[in-house]
Amino acid sequence: MEILKALSRRTNQAVEILVSSMGMAMAAIVGAQVFSRYVLNHSLFWSEELARVLLIGLTFFGATVAYYRKAHPGVDGVYRRLPPLGRKWADILVTVSGIGLFWIMIIRGIEFSWFVRLQITPALGLPKWVVLGLVPVSGLVFMIHGLSFLFQDIIGSKTNGNRP
Repeated sequence: MEILKALSRRTNQAVEILVSSMGMAMAAIVGAQVFSRYVLNHSLFWSEELARVLLIGLTFFGATVAYYRKAHPGVDGVYRRLPPLGRKWADILVTVSGIGLFWIMIIRGIEFSWFVRLQITPALGLPKWVVLGLVPVSGLVFMIHGLSFLFQDIIGSKTNGNRP
C-alpha cells in the first residue's frame, strides 16, 4: 500500500511539473502569436493548433492534480452529516465509481486513438493519436491516484479526510 501511495505522490509531482510547463509554453505561444499578428502583421500558422493541444493536456492532466489534491468541486452536505462509518463507505463507493470511469477513459481513449492513428493535424503534421493519447494517459494517472485512495480508504488511513 505504501508503494502505491508513493507512486501516486511521485506521479502527481511529475504531472504538476508537466502542467506548469505546459501552461507557461501555452502563454508564451499565445503571446508570440498576438505579437506576431498585431506588431509584425504576420500570423504564425501553427500557434493556434499547438495552443489547443497544450490546452487539452492542461485540462486532462490538471484534472488529475485536482483529484489528487481533493480540489475538485463537490457537494458534501449529506456527506458531512454521515457518521464516520458512513463516510468511509461513501468514500469507498465514490472511489470505486471513479475507478470505473477511469477504466473507461483508458480503454475508450486507446480505442479512439487507434481509430485516428493514420490522421495528422493540419498545421503541425502531428499524428492525431498523440493528441488523443492524452486521454488514456491521464486516465492512467487518475487510476493510480484512485487505487491509492481506495487502499487508503479500505485500510483506514487516519488522515481525517485528506487522503494524499
